[in-house]
Amino acid sequence: MNRDDTGSSTSGAAWADLQEKLRRAGQRRMVLLEGDRSAALSWLQRILPALERNTALWSGPRADAPVAGLTTVKADAGRRWLGQEVSLVVWDGWQGNPPDSMAALSGTVRAGGLWFWLMPPLDGWTTFADPDYRRTGLDSAPEHPFAGRMAKVLAEDPAVIRLNPGAGVWPGLPVVAEPPVDFVPGTTEQQQALVTALVRIGQGRRRRPLVVTADRGRGKSAALGIAAIALLRAGRRHIAVTAPAAGAVATLFAHARQAAGLAEPGSTGDTAVNEVILADGASLRYYPPDVLVQQRPPAELVLVDEAAGLPSARLREILLGWPRCVFATTVHGYEGAGRGFAIRFREVLERETPQWQHTSLSQPIRWAEHDPLERLTARLFLLHAQTAVPVHGRGQGVQVERWDPASAPESELAQAFGLLVDAHYRTTPGDLRQWLDDPGAMSWRVFCDGTLAGVLWASREGGLSSALARQVMLGKRRLRGHLLAQTLANHSGFDAAACLQWLRVVRVAVNDRYRRRGLGALLVAHARQVAAAESLDGIGTSYGASPDLLAFWQRCGFQLVRCGLHRETSSGEYAVQMVRGISPAAGELVNRLRQRFADHWLTLLPLLWRDLPVEVALALTRLLPAAAPLSGDDLRDLASFTEGFRGFELTVPVLRLLARQPGVVARLQSSPGGELWCRAVLQGWNWAELQAGTLCAGRRDGDSRLRALTAELRHHPASG
Repeated sequence: MNRDDTGSSTSGAAWADLQEKLRRAGQRRMVLLEGDRSAALSWLQRILPALERNTALWSGPRADAPVAGLTTVKADAGRRWLGQEVSLVVWDGWQGNPPDSMAALSGTVRAGGLWFWLMPPLDGWTTFADPDYRRTGLDSAPEHPFAGRMAKVLAEDPAVIRLNPGAGVWPGLPVVAEPPVDFVPGTTEQQQALVTALVRIGQGRRRRPLVVTADRGRGKSAALGIAAIALLRAGRRHIAVTAPAAGAVATLFAHARQAAGLAEPGSTGDTAVNEVILADGASLRYYPPDVLVQQRPPAELVLVDEAAGLPSARLREILLGWPRCVFATTVHGYEGAGRGFAIRFREVLERETPQWQHTSLSQPIRWAEHDPLERLTARLFLLHAQTAVPVHGRGQGVQVERWDPASAPESELAQAFGLLVDAHYRTTPGDLRQWLDDPGAMSWRVFCDGTLAGVLWASREGGLSSALARQVMLGKRRLRGHLLAQTLANHSGFDAAACLQWLRVVRVAVNDRYRRRGLGALLVAHARQVAAAESLDGIGTSYGASPDLLAFWQRCGFQLVRCGLHRETSSGEYAVQMVRGISPAAGELVNRLRQRFADHWLTLLPLLWRDLPVEVALALTRLLPAAAPLSGDDLRDLASFTEGFRGFELTVPVLRLLARQPGVVARLQSSPGGELWCRAVLQGWNWAELQAGTLCAGRRDGDSRLRALTAELRHHPASG
């Protein structure tokens, strides 16, 4: 890349000129300030006053900000700025470099913006003790391949401006080609087409939702806001908006207000920030996802922005709760992996609303195409990682091999990480760092006819001393990492779980084209064999419970030993732990854990998991070991209930015991009355709740249906 004379990089005027040229060209740049931190801050004190700093961010300690007027943002809080725009970022990498936060903030920098990154020299990144490592337990790793890989990417990118103020290294500033026409952020043909499509959906037939995917800066949120106002003016009365966080819809509402001819609210704390009301009373209003589902406002259309950041169960509730829905999301990484979201959510859409539609935006609107900062960010965090396209006719069959992503060529790493992105809707740049840097990580790949078809990522855990394990069990100590071992010790009350050595399966990802061929189970089997060969005690996993995943891990020989007490923030699902013993000690512990969980399940289910989806509650119950046969007294109570001589409430204890008899849950899973039975008997819903959930018309109706179903279960339980 061409550069101006070397002296220009010390001149504030030269930097201001560069910023203006970048703005006109629609570009943004990374400025890497290597070496001594104090020298870099002193240099910034001289340069920044000359630059346009409207909404400029500083990630370091507030007292160290190089100039006044910078908004301090915590290093791990970049996601809070999603949907907003900034003119420049001064990132103090000496204080920590959370990948998710950095990736999120990079998309907020507008055309003409600069990202100043203070860091050690590139050749020292592999051993740099990043303060953020402590948060994820990576501070004990001797080296950090993820940081080394980033350094290599930066060194190879000619668009990166590298300075070392402490060493007096002042390369010239880049020459920015004069554009034929100055770049002006505005609508693209794709965005205009999206607005038209959104209006058509909002006025069209019910049950035909639209899914919109786009990279950052493509005008997705703006299109939602513009279309919403067009619909309100065309006769719609109320449109609801939801997103993982209120800040994520700032752009949507800003464009809605502009389209409506309304002034911006006075402050970000103004309640009108996320509400637009037209003169005739028609309204566009934001609701937090949980409030939306609880209050169920009578909206004719629901717009879900950054949908990949919401749990799939919540998205399904929204899909089924309103006549017209639009689900929009960013494709890559930091807001939830939109590509993985599209694949996973497609199954729900095909089942519930087969006439759903999809559109995407690729043309940038906030900066020009081929923007250097966007290209760099994508390489740093593998935001454009793609799965391999199958090549047929090679005849090489199925091959499994152990593999080290930290030392893999870039193309292989990108394909493997692309699988993780597609398979799990919340795969982020932070996961990439954890995968590469965790010294306890172990990975495998499976190929079909020479094409990468699947990946398994696992991590060694446990092996704590007896004294430390007991402290963990008592809740007096909590170590970073060791998720499975510590969870079993602390929540299940068995300190031996932390003493044993486990291999925890973090992710299993199989290419969509190769699913249902047993490749995932094959990867798990290879991981278990290696764990046994390396004298580990057991293998386990922790994941958000769903019927399909529960069935998969059961087929792999894993036993259910715990269900989390709260929904996971990342998935909105309850995490479950399933394990399989390898050593005799682990085998005995697994049996004890499983039986203990089963003994407590029927008591805790109505207390702790009343909102657990019915299909999950029944699937979990089915995985438990069968209880002892019902006694004669139990059978007499059941007969009295079915014949109408005994009340429902008095029979609930026996009905719950019935659920753990062989074949009963299998019958419930296929019965039209299974949902009513699960909610009323297992989860303890009262009659008002059952009626509100449209499970029965009232007590008399529900009581009658429960008696009839119980009679069927007594006499004709399904097998298994």
